[in-house]
Amino acid sequence: MTLDPVQLAVIQNGLKQVATEMDLVHEKTSFSPVISEGFDRSNGIYDRLTGDVIAQGEIGLPIFIGVMQFTTQEVIRLRRDLEPGDIVLINDPYLGGTHLMDVKMVTPFYYRGKHWCYLSNTGHWPDTGGMVPGGFNSTATEIQQEGLRIPPVKLYRRGEIDQDLLAMVLSNIRVPDERIGDIKAQVGAIKVGERRLTELLDRYGVETVDAAIVELKTRSERQMRAYIENVPDGTYHFTAYLDSDGVVFEKIAIRLDMKVAGSDIYFDFSKSDPPCAGPMNAPWASAKSAVYVAMKHIFPDVPINTGCFAPLHVAKPDGTFLVAEYPRPVAGAAAEVSQRVMESVFGAMAQAIPERMFAAPAGTSGNFSIGGWDPEAKRHYIMYMFSGGGYGGWWETDGLTNGCSSVGISKTQPIEILEQHYPILYEEYALREGSGGPGRHRGGFGVNYRVRLLRGTGKASFVMDHGVVGPPGIIGGGEGGRNEVAVCQSETVTWPEHVSKGEGYPLRPGDWVQVRTPGGGGYGDPRQRDPAAVQRDVAYGRISVEAARAEYGVVLAPSGEVDASGTAAARKGAHAA
Repeated sequence: MTLDPVQLAVIQNGLKQVATEMDLVHEKTSFSPVISEGFDRSNGIYDRLTGDVIAQGEIGLPIFIGVMQFTTQEVIRLRRDLEPGDIVLINDPYLGGTHLMDVKMVTPFYYRGKHWCYLSNTGHWPDTGGMVPGGFNSTATEIQQEGLRIPPVKLYRRGEIDQDLLAMVLSNIRVPDERIGDIKAQVGAIKVGERRLTELLDRYGVETVDAAIVELKTRSERQMRAYIENVPDGTYHFTAYLDSDGVVFEKIAIRLDMKVAGSDIYFDFSKSDPPCAGPMNAPWASAKSAVYVAMKHIFPDVPINTGCFAPLHVAKPDGTFLVAEYPRPVAGAAAEVSQRVMESVFGAMAQAIPERMFAAPAGTSGNFSIGGWDPEAKRHYIMYMFSGGGYGGWWETDGLTNGCSSVGISKTQPIEILEQHYPILYEEYALREGSGGPGRHRGGFGVNYRVRLLRGTGKASFVMDHGVVGPPGIIGGGEGGRNEVAVCQSETVTWPEHVSKGEGYPLRPGDWVQVRTPGGGGYGDPRQRDPAAVQRDVAYGRISVEAARAEYGVVLAPSGEVDASGTAAARKGAHAA
C-alpha cells in the first residue's frame, strides 16, 4: 500500500498522541507525588506478535522505551491465556524489568473482536514492601529484601478486578491507600488508550494503520543508519565506574568495546565486572535499554519505534553484573547502573565524533527516601524523591544546570508539595556553585538541598552514585563535582561509609540529611575558555576567584576585571579555539 506523506505523518503523530494522552491521565490521576509531580511513568503501544514498540508518549521516561518492550515480550511468552478485558500486573526484574518499584501493566487491545496490539505502562510505586521504606535498600544481598516480586498475574479478568490478588498486594506494601490510587491511575490510562486507539482505527482503518507502522519502522531504521554511517569505522573503548555496590566498598567497572562498521554498531560489555553482592546488579532489559536511550540522546530526532534500534547490536554479557539472575538484588539498576551504561556509550562515541558529543552528565537520580509515622496526620508515610544534576559541556556551550537524570524526563517534585504531604522541611534548595567540571565549555551545576524531619519518626535511605569518581570530561575537560551526603542525628553529623549509598538511618525531629548532587563534566581544555566567561562566572558566584586562577588560568584584579598580565595564555587559547 502506498501512503500519502501527509497521511503517514498524521498517523505517526496520532499513535504518539494516544500514548501521550495515556501519560497525562496516568500523571494527573495518580496519588503519589513521584508520579503526579515527578512524572516517573510511561505508556506505550506494542506489537501483538513480537511485543516490539510501536509508539511511546512524548512525556514518558526514555528508559522505559526498551524495558516495556521486553516486559511485553515476556508477558506474550508466559501468558497465552489473555482475553479481552484482562490486565496483567508485573514487576519481576528478571522478566524484562528494572527494579521492583517500577510496576507494569500489560493488556491486549482488541479492535472489532480482533487482537491488534498490546497497551503497556509503568508507574514508579514509592514502596513495594521490603526491609527499607521506598525499596532502595543499599545493603540488600537478595531480591526478597527489596520488596514484593510480582510475576505476570491477572489483576483484571475480563474487565473485573481480582479482589484477592489486590488484597494480597496491598497487604505486603506500606501505605496501601496511596497505592490503590496509583493502581487505578494506571488502569485509567489504559482505558483512555483503548478509547483513543479505537477512534484512530475507526478513522483510518486497520489496513492503513498497519501499513503506516511498517513504513514508519523502515524510515526510522533508515534515519538511524544514515547517522551511524557518518561515524568513523573502528573500535572504541570506554570504562565507566560505579562507586560501589553498597555492600563491598570497591568500584564496579562497566567496560565497553564498541565497534562501528558501516551503518551498524556492535556493543560488547563482556569485560565488565562479575555480579556483585549488593543491589547494583542490573536486569539485562534495563542495561540493554540504556544503550538505546544513550543513542537517542546522541541522535534525538530519530522517531521512537523498533526500527531505530535495528542497527544497534548489543551482545548479552552473561557472567557480568549487567545480567542479573535470581536472587541478585537490583534496586539500583534502573536509576544508577543504567546511567553508567549510558556514560560508557557517551564516552566511546566521544572518541569517534567529539565534535558532536558532550561530556558526561551528573549520571545519578539521587534516589532518596524517608519513611515513618506522622503523628499529626495519624498515618504512615513514605517520601521518595530524586534530584537533578549538571549536564556535560558540549561543543557549542556550557552544560545544562540542574537537569533531570539522563534516563528520564522526571523532575524533582516541588518541595512545597513534598512539605505538604510529609512531616519534613527543606531548609535549603540551591544551585551547587563550583560543581561544573572545568572546560572550554564547563559542565552545568548540581544542587544542594537539606531536608529536616519536623515530627514523628523517620528512616532515611539513599542509593546514589558519582560520589567516588565524578562525571568525566572529554577532550581535556575536567570531571564534575562529586556527590556528597551528610546525615545529622542528635546533632552529630556523619558521612556514609559508601559515600553515595546508605540505608536505615533513624531520624528524630530536628535531624536532617544534606545532599550535594554532581555537576557535569567539562568539554575541552579549560585554558581555552573565554576569559570573559570565566569573569562572568565569578561575578555571578558560580565559581571562586581561586578556581578561576587554578582551573582556567584567569587572574582577576581587585576590581573584578580580567587582569591582562595574568591571562595571556588564556586569551591566546580562547582565540585559537
